[in-house]
Amino acid sequence: MGFIEGEARGQGTLFPASLEELIAQEHFCRVIDAFVNRLDMQKLGFIRAEAAETGRPGYDPRDLLKLYLYGYLQQIRSSRRLENECRRNVELMWLLGRLCPDHKSIAEFRRLHRQAVSEAGAELVKLARSVGLIRGEWIVIDGSKFRAASSVSSVHERILLERYLENLDTSDGEDELRVENGATALALEKLRRHAEPEVGFMKTAQGMLPAYNVQTAVDAEHGLIVVQKVSDEPADNRSLLPMAEAAHAALEATDSWLQVVADAGYSNGEQAAACESKNILPHVPAKRGVNARGRQLFDRTAFRYQEQSNTMLCPAGHSLRSDGRNGRALVYLGRPEVCGACPLKPQCTTSRRRIVHRHVHEGALERMQQRATPAIMQLRRRTVEYPFALLKYAIFGHPRFLLRGLEGARWQDDFSPHRGEWRGKGIRQRTGDHAPGEKGVVDLHFGGAHGVDGMERRIPFQGTPRTGQRWEFSRRWLWLRAGCPGLPLFAEKRRKLGQ
Repeated sequence: MGFIEGEARGQGTLFPASLEELIAQEHFCRVIDAFVNRLDMQKLGFIRAEAAETGRPGYDPRDLLKLYLYGYLQQIRSSRRLENECRRNVELMWLLGRLCPDHKSIAEFRRLHRQAVSEAGAELVKLARSVGLIRGEWIVIDGSKFRAASSVSSVHERILLERYLENLDTSDGEDELRVENGATALALEKLRRHAEPEVGFMKTAQGMLPAYNVQTAVDAEHGLIVVQKVSDEPADNRSLLPMAEAAHAALEATDSWLQVVADAGYSNGEQAAACESKNILPHVPAKRGVNARGRQLFDRTAFRYQEQSNTMLCPAGHSLRSDGRNGRALVYLGRPEVCGACPLKPQCTTSRRRIVHRHVHEGALERMQQRATPAIMQLRRRTVEYPFALLKYAIFGHPRFLLRGLEGARWQDDFSPHRGEWRGKGIRQRTGDHAPGEKGVVDLHFGGAHGVDGMERRIPFQGTPRTGQRWEFSRRWLWLRAGCPGLPLFAEKRRKLGQ
């Protein structure tokens, strides 16, 4: 018995297949085509949205936008690779009508339309909300570090040059310092030519590397990203209000209350109070200072605030009067004669009197902390982590930007988060009850993608004492166990053995 053989390369056909027949009716290319065709390109700011009456005809910006969207769906970000795909990829032949733009035209389109692409991403969010994929009631905010395009050595050299010039400025009055004008001019020239003057070192899983902080606001209904932002600030504590306001504006529901969830890194009393004044309720664990003496002394939580008298009531029932403000804290002082005679003084303070600091926005922090229940924090974990994994490993291939500079990173991130919306909402991770050590199976169905047909997988699982009475699996774990990383998971069914 022989092998299955294909047709000869020179074999002619009487009825050649058309491109329309080669693209399935539910293929994501048809979604891209329908979405881009409904956009008002001129209103969004695309150059040459209307063809000129004279001169050489150019490419329709709709076709180039379709090409870029397809490239991000298939982890093809290079303009030269996109040019090659146009010549050999049947899906792109259907999408672009057999057009083959050169890599220079592709790269120039990307350079000229950064803001327009951002506006097109906002239109995609509106479309998802109009069809019910985004509910707009609960938003989860989180950030993750993405490598910058610049190398470690170039950024380190730039930082050293900046310090060198700063030392020159502070040492102008010193007679003993001798500086060569040529060295200063060379340092200034290197700084001027550096492609990423904004990027700095941030802590990542691989150590301190040149990176940007990518912030996302994800809708809890189907895990779709509503807004995103690329920042050069390594910390998240100043991003709560900007991201919440941007999500509120993108949802076009500023009159209704928006529930926002984030981790303790976003704890900021001033921004929490500002959110409450703008119909935004933050659910964030408050980050508090730690008592250096452990449990030997009373913590600030042992003191109750008396709003009518603006005093703090100590555990012994004495009042601490207000002594003004020190930065972002209000200072309350106990009287030395009262503290000295108090029987609880050894458990309260080692000084003459007890001093208690209360945050200016302590009320907002307390309300925010009360709203951050364990169930809400679990919602945060299962909502916002998966989109970042999708961004890093299913779109970028590796969490690193290709374009240099903060603006280039923002452009590259503008459309990337919405990749999950093209393939549908999918199945998110689930939870259920089980006893420690109990066994079961998960039946999975992976839909076709990247030329791979649908397939079935069955994965066994066993409960562990660590998880208590709840079991929880992420989609990435299921992908790895099934040997199908990257394929869309369309259905799953979990059941215990013996049922």
